[in-house]
Amino acid sequence: MELVRKIVLWGSLAAVLYMLLGFHYVYFGGTRVKMLKKTNLTMMETFTDLSSEAITNKKILQNDALRDAGLADLLVDMGRMSEKERDKIMAKYEDEYE
Repeated sequence: MELVRKIVLWGSLAAVLYMLLGFHYVYFGGTRVKMLKKTNLTMMETFTDLSSEAITNKKILQNDALRDAGLADLLVDMGRMSEKERDKIMAKYEDEYE
């Protein structure tokens, strides 16, 4: 029984660690929290607070990790940005990579 308890404990800890390393948690205010799959396992930008309207979409998308994870599409889905604005901002970064 002790072995089973240890396996469950270590398995649970591994699952929590994977959830921290594998997803961005984006807070939009109130009870709205969305998860984005990270492009690689890291602790960078695990928790992001976008509840303030003072943070512009352009500034938000300057972050490579969040942009690569698909935050622009999430902002459109949440109604915080239009598709036209997303395309304009994303075009700037696509030009930089080419």
